[in-house]
Amino acid sequence: MSISSAALQALDDLISRLAGESMLAQSGRDDGLVPAYSLIGEMRDVCAPEPVLHGPTLALHGELDRMLDTARPFDDAMLARLRAYVEWMPVAAECLRSHQAVPPFNACAPAAVEAAPYAAESDHTGAADILLDLHLEENRELLGEFYGEAVDHLQQIEAALLALEQQPDNPEALNSIFRSFHTFKGNAGFLGLVPMQGLAHEVESLLDLARNRQLTLSSAIVTEILNSRDALQALTQQVGLALEKGQIPDKIVPVGHLIRAVKRLAVPDGTPLAPITAVATKSAVAAVSAPVAVVTPVATPKTADAEEVPLPIDPVVLAQELAATAAGKVSAPAATAAASAGGQAPKAAAGATVRVNTEKLDSLMDVVGELVIVQSQLLETARQHGEANGSPLQRNVTQLARITKELQHTAMALRMIPIKPTFQKMERLARDLAREFGKKVHFTTTGDDTELDRTVVEEIGDPLVHMVRNALDHGLELPATRTAAGKSDTGTLHLKAYHQGSNIIVELQDDGRGIDPDRIYKKAVEKGVILPGAVLSRDETLALVFAPGFSTAEKVTAVSGRGVGMDVVKRNIEKLRGKIEIVSEVGHGSTFKIKLPLTMAIIDGLVVRVGEDRFILPSTSVQRALRPAKENISTIHGQGEVLDLRGRLIPIHRLHQRFGIPADALNIWDGIVVIVEHSGKVSALLVDEMVSKQEVVIKNLGAFMQGVPGVAGGAILGDGGIALILDPGSLLNAA
Repeated sequence: MSISSAALQALDDLISRLAGESMLAQSGRDDGLVPAYSLIGEMRDVCAPEPVLHGPTLALHGELDRMLDTARPFDDAMLARLRAYVEWMPVAAECLRSHQAVPPFNACAPAAVEAAPYAAESDHTGAADILLDLHLEENRELLGEFYGEAVDHLQQIEAALLALEQQPDNPEALNSIFRSFHTFKGNAGFLGLVPMQGLAHEVESLLDLARNRQLTLSSAIVTEILNSRDALQALTQQVGLALEKGQIPDKIVPVGHLIRAVKRLAVPDGTPLAPITAVATKSAVAAVSAPVAVVTPVATPKTADAEEVPLPIDPVVLAQELAATAAGKVSAPAATAAASAGGQAPKAAAGATVRVNTEKLDSLMDVVGELVIVQSQLLETARQHGEANGSPLQRNVTQLARITKELQHTAMALRMIPIKPTFQKMERLARDLAREFGKKVHFTTTGDDTELDRTVVEEIGDPLVHMVRNALDHGLELPATRTAAGKSDTGTLHLKAYHQGSNIIVELQDDGRGIDPDRIYKKAVEKGVILPGAVLSRDETLALVFAPGFSTAEKVTAVSGRGVGMDVVKRNIEKLRGKIEIVSEVGHGSTFKIKLPLTMAIIDGLVVRVGEDRFILPSTSVQRALRPAKENISTIHGQGEVLDLRGRLIPIHRLHQRFGIPADALNIWDGIVVIVEHSGKVSALLVDEMVSKQEVVIKNLGAFMQGVPGVAGGAILGDGGIALILDPGSLLNAA
């Protein structure tokens, strides 16, 4: 064998990449021509020692060379020859390995390939329905950068598509989508992710027609592009799982049917697509003429107003830029721009960002939490030693407290991310559900740049999904019903977020039929949620919609009717130490108001003492604290002790009885009563003393105390002592 084993291995890699380019090539277009010319040029050099391979490769390279010279796109004959070569070359290489005779090139050209043009319905679209081949070990760093950039592009695509459906003539949104799909295609091709590259390529071609005003984007086309975006997201999630857990893709995400659907939308009248007029010349491929057996060249991203001339990129330069991006040296857009400029990396922009693993942020938050504890302990030590405010130790401790506070807020800010992506998902959900229900909806958002802790953003998504579904299914009426009631046939759904003190408020408003308390009460009695004759306030009646198993739907549908959705909302919000309220007016709509803490790592709490033990109550649950008068305390048979607070009877719970510990205040009027509110219910907790109000770092109590009713976690106080953080919801339910 005159060709080495290493050369044959390099040849296998080149054949694989050439196969991907040939699959995407189309008759009448020049897509893939430059990469194919470059790859076959590399194969020509690799095959030089073996005449039986070198001859056909040299001849095919010469034909592509003439096509570039004359600026001709692919035709059926050339495509058939290229694909026949792609099928013949692996057979020939295997014959060389096994020391067998290599069959002549023409003998391997199947007649079916020569007869069928690529644009036909029986084309290679099915070939895209394959598993993602990630080559994880050698591509891990590049895949990590690809994943981060892909997530950003998918969010941009969805937001721009939803905007484009409302404003079909919005060129900025159209160009944004086109650029995202183009970059997606190029990066996927760079890494050999064939299903992603093939689907993104077809959608890009469709959008190119819309940009050139050869096609009008209808609602059906937008829906198909959204479906394609969802498929790309599913494939991207496979990449994410592989990076995070080492889980290699084992399930095919079908994209062939989407490719065919997009092609049909591009030629609704059955006429062939117009060829792209700008064809790359041979001089444009000088940068990739040198043999490189590492990665596949990619076309540069197209700008909104530039002529569409696909230019090659030196794969080594692109690999360096992507690696630099992964290391945080340049932002993802900067890496792309550097590649298109021939590798000249621009200076970092003022808004440049660095991607950081969330585990590092969590670790930083833990360390800052420990620093806060040590600072509190130093302050307590200074007080115990009677240091005056003007003493050097007191001044130093005060300075340390200021720096610690700044560092704590900075660490918290690093964990904060905008709620915009979550709001964007709700907009997409509202669009899809409105089409399914036959309703018209105008979805608007306010405050989507509001930032929350990453954990809170991740957890708030599921409750919002159920709330949007509920608003569209039960809240908004059908167009005919709205018109008969004197309303616009298009309902309004408004989602907004804003800060209020140390909390964030998320509100979902609709202008639908509203919630009828009488109907809620009757349904609750029917379903056994409450007993007949129970006396409830209006707020308590509205809160019944969150009861497990409760639903006002007349029939079970794919969206609602089983009585589990709003129960999930309440449970998830409480898990985030938040609360939810309902304001509704029959015939005019409803508002669901969620109040959440900014972060799950630090809590603003009220420290109370019971005997020798201290507890922390979340400030969001505490309404007030008071020392009650003896005449305001009563005992009701079957109800226990109650406090008469301005005519309202509030049940009293003795905290020392709940935890089985000794207390100083055995008489209620000798202690302090803390009024807490949870899920619309108000109760009173008896404690011995109010100690202080302070921010504490939440500590996990471990598996031994996991799930103890009434306990949410622990905290280390300034004097080094430990206090339990109480969960009023589970505490009162257990009582």
